[in-house]
Amino acid sequence: MDWTRAEVEAIVADYLQMLALELSGQAYNKAAHRERLGALLKNRSNGSIEFKHCNISAALLALGFPYVAGYKPRSNYQSLLLEVLEQQLKSNPLVDHAALAAVQLPAVAPPMIDFSRVRDQAPQLQPRTGEPSAPMVFKAVKRDYLEREALNQSLGLAGEKFVVEYEHWRLVKLGHQKLADSVQHISQSRGDGLGFDILSYEQDGRERFIEVKTTSFGRETPFFVSRGELALSKQAEDQFHLYRLFEFRKAPRLFELSGPLERHCLLDPITYRATFS
Repeated sequence: MDWTRAEVEAIVADYLQMLALELSGQAYNKAAHRERLGALLKNRSNGSIEFKHCNISAALLALGFPYVAGYKPRSNYQSLLLEVLEQQLKSNPLVDHAALAAVQLPAVAPPMIDFSRVRDQAPQLQPRTGEPSAPMVFKAVKRDYLEREALNQSLGLAGEKFVVEYEHWRLVKLGHQKLADSVQHISQSRGDGLGFDILSYEQDGRERFIEVKTTSFGRETPFFVSRGELALSKQAEDQFHLYRLFEFRKAPRLFELSGPLERHCLLDPITYRATFS
């Protein structure tokens, strides 16, 4: 049974309140939110409510917003959901202000971390089934916050420094101290434009070209690539690796995409925005 407008309005309002709190660094209780919401949506099970939360996450990503941590985006949502979400975003400047502040914050690489806990699985491309998602539009959105975060030089540099340290650790752990000591931060020593940020190595000494993309948000957050990065991923497919750092400000983790990027994600031909659904 499709959700009614009243139901969608209630769950979107509650979700945006959680998002504003999270982006502002304020504590909140998901269980308490779920309990209050359940009282309003008496005909909806907890599973149905959780699934709708994930739909809202996907719709937010389509509009260039981050999503609430823990609500993994699920793309096949009602067109009504996007309509209500746009209306509430337009009338709720708090979310706008919190998102803008969050993506512009400076960042530093964490001084100490257990690199053995950093690796994660890459998201899988999600097939589109059921009701098609509404097309990506930007009616109510003044800014694409995910693109703005991608332009945050402080965050990008912190992520690259993190990967330099990670690669040094990885090679030392494999027993290759000399290779570890040869890892180079290419984007700093030789500048941007080469299609990768870090020069590292395989165990046999072959060069590994690493492009770093960093976000403070969740694993499924879209990222942006350049034409040069996309071309290098094809031309040097045995050497190219994209490291996607996520949840960087809380507890940095990363997944890796090797070879041609189009194998792993969907790329918008105009914006070069990479998504997994």
